[in-house]
Amino acid sequence: MDALFVFLLFSTFMIVMFSGYPVAFVLGGVAVLFAILGTVLDGFSVGGELASLRMLGFVANRIFDTISSYSLIPISMFVFMGLMLERSGVAEKLLSRMHFLLRGVPGGMAISVVLIGVLLAASTGIIGASVVLLATISMPAMRKAKYSDNLGLGVVGATSCLGILIPPSIMLIVMGDQLQIPAGNLFRGAILPGLLLAACYIAYCVIVALIRPEVAPAIAHRSEDNLRVGLRSLFTSLLAPVLLITSVLGSIVLGIATPTEAAGIGAAGATLIAVASGNLNWRQFREVSEQSALTTSFLFALIFGASCFSVVLRGYGGDEVIEAALYAIPLPPLMTLLLTLTIVFLLGFFLDWMEIILIIAPLLLPSLSAMGHDPTWVAILMAICLQTSFLTPPVGMALFYLKNTLPDVGITQIYRSVIPFILIQLAVLLLAIALPSLVTW
Repeated sequence: MDALFVFLLFSTFMIVMFSGYPVAFVLGGVAVLFAILGTVLDGFSVGGELASLRMLGFVANRIFDTISSYSLIPISMFVFMGLMLERSGVAEKLLSRMHFLLRGVPGGMAISVVLIGVLLAASTGIIGASVVLLATISMPAMRKAKYSDNLGLGVVGATSCLGILIPPSIMLIVMGDQLQIPAGNLFRGAILPGLLLAACYIAYCVIVALIRPEVAPAIAHRSEDNLRVGLRSLFTSLLAPVLLITSVLGSIVLGIATPTEAAGIGAAGATLIAVASGNLNWRQFREVSEQSALTTSFLFALIFGASCFSVVLRGYGGDEVIEAALYAIPLPPLMTLLLTLTIVFLLGFFLDWMEIILIIAPLLLPSLSAMGHDPTWVAILMAICLQTSFLTPPVGMALFYLKNTLPDVGITQIYRSVIPFILIQLAVLLLAIALPSLVTW
């Protein structure tokens, strides 16, 4: 009977979600519906607990705990930091100066986009902002340089998704809160896989440019004087954002500051950079503040809805059902982990990362940890899977951000362009499974 109610809960959620209603309302609404169903079945034991109106009380308590969670405070400040850096104009300057230095290198423009994407990933952590900004500033330049649209779209889409993995990532903050893992541990564990992904993207761009020069043509080599001037201007442009990112991430990784304190430093530093660049006025400051509030509200609405859903799911014995199903599979622990990651990857084709982290991950992680797997390692492997889900059709969010930013490009062409990068992401995931020290160092 437990499994039946859990199945009905998930089935109702999936059906209503595809009706087009906002996911936050779907999660909360389905949760309240099944909590009321438990009241109708008052006196009927479900999941070892009495289903009654007390379940609604548990939901209210969980929402209060979420609102007062100290670990979620950095979200709003990291969102503000990313949006403020986006308005500062740093990315545009860096792209032009980096391309000037790398224009004689095969695939130099694509390499510049990847490097700028890493910098944005370490400063924004917001996929939508990174995709729109990179597509806006890099696609016209790549087309002017005679680059293939397929390579350009793939590089922009894949590089923009690094923000969900490279710290300070909003996803890792939410994941740490839901899985009860310190955000600092997740930040440290995600650094090497994130940088490895970026290195693989660069290697792919160089190989494609060498094999098919017409796809990513190089420009004649520049003189030594121009090289010195370019290096000087690049260093000047990089100095402020690199110092900001180093101070934010370094203070977290070294244990000098908590993520909340570091987020405050990042928000203040990004504002100072925007002021120094001359690109900030009162109107823009108000727009950034309003957009930060809207983004944070959207994220917290999802967290509230998912909190309701998870409480009701546990009230119906969902965690016991999942744990029993995993232990019933006649596979060794490593193969069970691979099967679980495959399920998470496939769910990414249809669900957003927030639903998977808030609903699925808390149910799977305890059982995998009980099998002897390191919780931080498993969490980062899930994060890599979810990072891949942003590029996988049919509902990869990065793909639709690209389509909306570049209306002259067909969605089918975008699907084709990201396939090599999805394969690269899966290869890095397998490498992280084979070499846990990439995460647990």
